[in-house]
Amino acid sequence: MSLELTATQALGLWHGVSLGQVQLDGRDLTLRQLAILLEIYLVPPPHTVRGLASKLGVTKPVVTRALDSMGTLGLVTRNRDEQDRRNVVVKRTVEGALYLERLGDLIIGRGKLLTP
Repeated sequence: MSLELTATQALGLWHGVSLGQVQLDGRDLTLRQLAILLEIYLVPPPHTVRGLASKLGVTKPVVTRALDSMGTLGLVTRNRDEQDRRNVVVKRTVEGALYLERLGDLIIGRGKLLTP
């Protein structure tokens, strides 16, 4: 199934999802944090700080700051790679999976409002 949207409709969907997320969940993720979280959950692991930085085209400290915030919210965890101590492995959490599942449901619900 393909969904055809105008730019205005697509922005309206994004607006509705953004508003809904703010109203339903007190955790305010930046667009960068959300992109990192989606990468961790939608792309098969392993995920490292170095790999995420490369994928997003940002520095490792930028990813580290985002992961610090998301770790505080319980959305991800980090551990040193025991085989290569230079790498930090980022892992999914149940809370992070539930957060994205609710976000997915919100997107589906808002998307249904667009269909005739």
